[in-house]
Amino acid sequence: MTYLNIEEDILKNNGALHTAKEIAGQPKLWETIFDKIISEQKEIGSFMNNVLNSVQKIILTGAGTSGYIGYSIEGSLQRKTNITTVSVATTHLVSHPEDYFELDTPTLMISFARSGNSPESTAAVKLADMTTDTCYHLIITCNANGNLAKHTFKNNGYVFILPEEADDKSLAMTGSYSGMLLSALLINDIKNIDSLKPTIDQLKKYGTTIISEKLEALRDIAELPFDRAVFLGSGPQYGTAMESHLKLQELTDGLVICKHDSYLGFRHGPKAVVDQNTLMIYYLSNKDDVLRYEKDLVQGMDKGKKPLFQLAIAEKKINDISKNIDMLIVLSNDSYTIDEPYLAVSNITLAQVLGFFKSLNKNLQPDTPSLSGAISRVVKGVTIY
Repeated sequence: MTYLNIEEDILKNNGALHTAKEIAGQPKLWETIFDKIISEQKEIGSFMNNVLNSVQKIILTGAGTSGYIGYSIEGSLQRKTNITTVSVATTHLVSHPEDYFELDTPTLMISFARSGNSPESTAAVKLADMTTDTCYHLIITCNANGNLAKHTFKNNGYVFILPEEADDKSLAMTGSYSGMLLSALLINDIKNIDSLKPTIDQLKKYGTTIISEKLEALRDIAELPFDRAVFLGSGPQYGTAMESHLKLQELTDGLVICKHDSYLGFRHGPKAVVDQNTLMIYYLSNKDDVLRYEKDLVQGMDKGKKPLFQLAIAEKKINDISKNIDMLIVLSNDSYTIDEPYLAVSNITLAQVLGFFKSLNKNLQPDTPSLSGAISRVVKGVTIY
């Protein structure tokens, strides 16, 4: 077997098998997740309908990578529910619960967790129940045996367990991230779930384009001598930029320092980070009113210090920026366009592939890239007071 065009034995010898297999398996995983949500449609729909008729606030939470999911879905969730929705990491909730919970505000807290065993995950749920009269919980997790999945809630709760293959064995979250993100988007639109199969089919095509068709091009980019990388995204893909920043940085054990920002925000100081050793990655929106701001920034990169390489990814071809960048990945040539938040599901694979090959380029083992042990699959050393 080969994964990411590398033989299984070679991957094993380089401590890279789990990461390669988990990155490559995502398009199939997304289809499996869709099928599982279809099978639980009645139960999920009943829970969401009852809860959304009762709450006045929704909090999206998780730690690290899991905490970034909320930034890709908060806008979509708020638009569909008409309920104030905010993304707050468990690492903020645990230290300052009074800043986010109100005693008399009925709240739905949606928690994302790969293992569900991070100390902050269960602590945040307990604090929510302690500091609000009414807090409902939707748990989206990859581990049926985790502490979060087994937690007993004060009020009503629902636990959605992703398929077993979403529970990544490697340190870096890949399928678990895109899988939980997709699960949240589908659950958010559970009433229309039967009409979303074309979106899943398109996501699989987009993921396959990145992971297979553009694989060697991304491998070549990973070979370039960059030691900085900047990821830009707007709206739902701001969350993609956040997670991409972490993915490349942790897979290279900090040898590549990364940043993320929005297109409009990047001009307000952060652009100073760009130098001749910087890789720029642009996640482009499929909404014309958003894209005009993004194109302005890309075209404006000619002013100031020039980056080493500029890579952009878009759902459709964009002619008027091609002369400003070194490579544009186009996901589709047909007329079908998916809802913007779903681009965050497939586009994250770009950073995963870059991080995987850059890790190998730096003579690291992608499955366990942290030479010092400073980071681990499940966070250690956290005391909950």
